[in-house]
Amino acid sequence: MQQTKRSKIACATLALLAGLHYTHAAFAGAAPDNAVKVVAAKHRADAEHSMVLGAALAGKRIVAVGERGVILLSDDNGEHFRQAQDVPANATLTSVAFADAQHGWAVGHWGVVLHTDDGGEHWREQRADTSVDQPLFSIAFRDEKHGWAVGLWSLLITTDDGGATWKTQQPGESAAAGKSGLNFFSVFAGPEKDVYIAAEQGTVLKSTDDGANWQTLHTGYKGTLWSGVVAPDHTVYVGGLRGNLFASQDGGATWQSVPSGASNSITSLVASATSVAGVALDGYVTVKQAGASGFVAKQLPGRDALTALVLKNDGSPVLFSKDGVVAK
Repeated sequence: MQQTKRSKIACATLALLAGLHYTHAAFAGAAPDNAVKVVAAKHRADAEHSMVLGAALAGKRIVAVGERGVILLSDDNGEHFRQAQDVPANATLTSVAFADAQHGWAVGHWGVVLHTDDGGEHWREQRADTSVDQPLFSIAFRDEKHGWAVGLWSLLITTDDGGATWKTQQPGESAAAGKSGLNFFSVFAGPEKDVYIAAEQGTVLKSTDDGANWQTLHTGYKGTLWSGVVAPDHTVYVGGLRGNLFASQDGGATWQSVPSGASNSITSLVASATSVAGVALDGYVTVKQAGASGFVAKQLPGRDALTALVLKNDGSPVLFSKDGVVAK
């Protein structure tokens, strides 16, 4: 099955987050009727060194997802990782989110949505569309029932029943749709019923009714926004190409450029009760402590192409890169 030119470009863009060239090897072979066949992910001896594109906390457990359907679990604050026992798809997984310690979802290529109800040990498929490789790049859940996932060509899917059913939603004319639509790279929830999407062309979409309706916000930036998060003080942060970082203290009505300290793409932003932190492809970790005036950036000695992070209870980060778990 051949990818469209637009799909190849977008998948190459996704691969930029990991500093790699995208390869169309997410699934093993094709069925006789030329339909792509979804197969289970294999256990790999080098799983900890597989490219990681997303990570989240499931209670105290760390769950990270990445290439070839690899899902890594750690129950000792990132000291050691092991592979999940059962993952039904070997698609490249791009994002993971948990509503609580048990219920989580992961998304990736071929529009795959996977669900776990045991903290990431076992997963089952909720959605896949092998008729076109329209990847999902990000997923977020407010609670066990309400969630959103976004991806290529303005793809937006929502659920109100924990993923038992997913419906495709049109985000609005300003974001377009189909193969001419903006690519959506990060979806994240805010307070009350606010939901945000970080997209191409410096665009942020916002819903104030849990995703029923959307409005388009403009940061004033023209480049791609890869990541976003809402801090405990309700400040909205979005990060993108060349270390560009923007903040809004009024729900996205106005935006201010914030020095991040990084000069390459900001691939992930997360928040805890005490800090906001991000990572970038040039190996920078940038952190803003609660009450501080700005972000403080530090570059890793090896300058790993950082792709994801989680913050432990003590506020320290566990980092992931194109080469997997970053050694301490």
